[in-house]
Amino acid sequence: MAASTTTRVISPKLLKHISSFIRPLVTSSSSTSSSSSSISAIPSLNLATKPEPTITTPPSILDLSDHQKLFATLPSRKLLHASLILHMAAMNPVVDLGMWVMNSKLMGVDNIVRDLILSAVRHSFYEHFCAGEDTVEVANCVKKLNESGLRGMLDFSVEFTVDNDACDRNFQGFLDTIETAKSLSPSSVSAVVVKITAICPLNLLERVADLLRWQEKDPSFNLPWKQNTFPIFSESTPLYHTLKKPEPLTPEEEQHLLLGQQKLLKLCQACAEANVPLVIDAEHTKVQPAIDYFTYSSAIKYNKDDNPIVYGTIQAYLKDAKERLLLATKAADKMGLPMGFKLVRGAYMSSERKLASSLGYQSPIHNSIQQTHDCYNDCASFLLEAIADRSHGLILATHNVESGTLAAKKAEELGIGNGNQRLEFAQLYGMAEALSFGLRNAGFQVSKYLPFGPVEMVIPYLLRRAEENRGLLSASGLDRELTRKELSRRLKAAMF
Repeated sequence: MAASTTTRVISPKLLKHISSFIRPLVTSSSSTSSSSSSISAIPSLNLATKPEPTITTPPSILDLSDHQKLFATLPSRKLLHASLILHMAAMNPVVDLGMWVMNSKLMGVDNIVRDLILSAVRHSFYEHFCAGEDTVEVANCVKKLNESGLRGMLDFSVEFTVDNDACDRNFQGFLDTIETAKSLSPSSVSAVVVKITAICPLNLLERVADLLRWQEKDPSFNLPWKQNTFPIFSESTPLYHTLKKPEPLTPEEEQHLLLGQQKLLKLCQACAEANVPLVIDAEHTKVQPAIDYFTYSSAIKYNKDDNPIVYGTIQAYLKDAKERLLLATKAADKMGLPMGFKLVRGAYMSSERKLASSLGYQSPIHNSIQQTHDCYNDCASFLLEAIADRSHGLILATHNVESGTLAAKKAEELGIGNGNQRLEFAQLYGMAEALSFGLRNAGFQVSKYLPFGPVEMVIPYLLRRAEENRGLLSASGLDRELTRKELSRRLKAAMF
C-alpha cells in the first residue's frame, strides 16, 4: 500500500498569519478580537454580546413563533404522540428508569416480560426517534418526510463491533441502505451515514489510532501501511491516549486493516454511483484519529469534480476542533479537492472527561457550554465561507436555535440559501421539529437523521442518545410549548 502522506500542510508560523489566506469569517455586524494563539484562527462571532436564545428572530430569516404554519404538514396523531414522548423524555426519573430497565437482566432472558418491554419501547421512544425496523419501513418514512418538505439521512444503526464476521454483516447492511437511497427520489435523501467502528474491529482501530498518534510525536516513526491523507492532528490535539511506543501492526492486523479500508471504499463507490453523499460519523477521541484517517484517505480517492461524496464529522465540543478543521480544509484546497463536513457539537462528553481525568490530563472538551457554542458557530461561519468561495459541502447538524439562526442569516448574506446543494441543515428524527420546519420555511434544505433497524439492535443507540441528550431533551421547551399550543388550537377548531 502507498506510504505517501500529507502530515502537515500549515506550519505554525502560517497559522499565526492565517488571515492572509482566508476571508474574514464574521458577519458584517460582527467583530473579531486578535489573538496570538492558533486556536483563534477562525474569528469569533462575538456571541457574548448577543441576547440569550429566546427566539426573537427576524421573520425574513426564521419564524419559529407561528406554530400553525410550522406544524401544518403534521397530522394531529403524530403531534400528540410527539408531545407525550418529549414530555416524558424531559423527565430525568423516567430516563433513569428506562435506562436501568434496558440495561437490566430482564433484557437478557427471552420471556414474556422482555417481550412486553420491547413492545412498550417500540410503540413509544422507538417509534418517535427511529425510522423503522428495515429498509422498507425507512423508505416509507423518507417518503412521508419528503411530503413535509424535509429530507432523510439514512443511518443503519449498528454500534461498534470487535470481530470481522460482524463487520461483514454490518457492511452488507450499509450496502442495502445505499440501495434503498438509490431507489428513492433524489430530492428525498440527502446522505447515507456509516460508522467506521461497525465495519472495522474497534480494537484494530484503537491500535491504528495509537500508531498515528505516536508518529505525530515522532515523525521518524514509519507506518508502511499508511496511505495519503489530510492532516489528522493539530498542535493543540491531546495525545495522552498513547503514553508509550506501540508495537507495529502484525501482518494479520495489516490484512484486517486493508479489509476495513476496502469495505469503506466499496461503500464510497456505491454512493458515487447513486450520487448520494456518504457521511462518516465521529466517535470518541481514543479512536477518532483512525476514523479521520479512513475518512480523508477515502475522500482523496472519491471527492472529485466539485462533488464531495465523502463527508467527515467535526465535533465542536473538542478544544482542537477549529485547528483540525482548518488544517484539513487547507489540505483539500491545496490538492484541488472538494471536502464535505458535518458539523456537530459532540456526543461523548462524559466518557471523554472520565478518561482524561483517569490519566491525569485535562479534558479535551471545552470548559463551558458557551465555549462549545462559540466554537460551533465559528466553525459554521468558516465553512459557510468555504461554500461561498469553493466547492466544499456542509451539513450543519444542530438543535440549537441560536446556532441555526446565525447560520441561516450568514448563509442568506452570502447568497447560498434557497436550496443550495452544498448546504444542508440537519436534526435528529423526533427532535427540534420547530427548528427543522422553520429552516424549511425559510427556503433551506433540511434533513432528519433517520436511525433504523430492529428494536433489539437499535436499543444501544437509544440508550446512548438518552444519556447524551439528557440535558438537551430537558431543555426542549420550545418544541413542547409549540406542540402544546398547536394541539390546543386544533382542539378548539374541532370543537367550535
